[in-house]
Amino acid sequence: MTEIASAERDGFIDLPRELEEDLIEIASTLPAWSVDGTFLSSPTIEQYRAALASAPLFDEVRETLLPTLNNAAGGYAVVRLGSIAQALGIGDQFLRLATAILAEVAIPFQPFQRWPLWKNIGTDLDAKPGLSTGVGYNAFHMDLVNATEPPDYTTLLCVRPDPLGEGANILSHAREAVSRLAPSSRDLLSDAAYTYGGFFELSDVGEEYTPFPVLDGQPEDRGFVRFTAKMLAEAGLTEEHAYAARELADQMVAGQVSYTLQRGDVLILNQHRWVHGRLPLGDGQHHVAPENRRLLLQLFLRRAGASTGPLRSPYVQRPGRVSLRD
Repeated sequence: MTEIASAERDGFIDLPRELEEDLIEIASTLPAWSVDGTFLSSPTIEQYRAALASAPLFDEVRETLLPTLNNAAGGYAVVRLGSIAQALGIGDQFLRLATAILAEVAIPFQPFQRWPLWKNIGTDLDAKPGLSTGVGYNAFHMDLVNATEPPDYTTLLCVRPDPLGEGANILSHAREAVSRLAPSSRDLLSDAAYTYGGFFELSDVGEEYTPFPVLDGQPEDRGFVRFTAKMLAEAGLTEEHAYAARELADQMVAGQVSYTLQRGDVLILNQHRWVHGRLPLGDGQHHVAPENRRLLLQLFLRRAGASTGPLRSPYVQRPGRVSLRD
């Protein structure tokens, strides 16, 4: 059986050429997806799963991917689909294939009511530099930090890297960063003392959680390290709580890893363990045509039957509100 190569560090998955060829062929057969509310529908998941089952080597991907994402020492993976992107382009066929692969991890969904299943994260020279669409340093954070039920996984698909060669994604194991803090700091981070962002036009991530603790006291596979560096600028934060959060931010930076996503790379991040951000894009973005600037697509994943949030009520889908500030 052909082995799946692991790249320069654990968590990076290269596909054998034989499997790439099978997936290119499968992509042409995948139907357009349907959604049930904000979630990829069960019939679509079944169709996609049946198609992937026709590629025997895909079993190795699944068997590698799930432990990589969910073991205590793991928590992120980059599935390299660059050769498939080169063959298909990143259009409907490629997105259906990427969605099918992600549906093997958990259920794809899009909580933002204003966006489709895959949300564009482009480069906007007019955006604040620290936002995901900006050109500056995007500090460590988890997505939807102020929702009672954040997505279990966040994923980023690279359509175009920064043509100026910068903008590496940064990742940090939040739980390991917490373990390096003094008990007094961990106690402060357990207080519901932190706020961030507005909350609107959201479905299926629970309710607004404000103020929230950084450490919610839940088991690692259910709880989160509810952190965003931008909460340090929020009004009303006491000096001692801000100091503890800055200590945690420093530990996250000390333990960070970075990787510049290439075309076709799919980053999958377990939000129960890891936080993410981005280094600044290259200087001179105004000289790059808009259609050539860095472009990622984002999709969220929810574990089937997951129960995460500390204030979770019985699982009833209803519109809510969500932060648009990252």
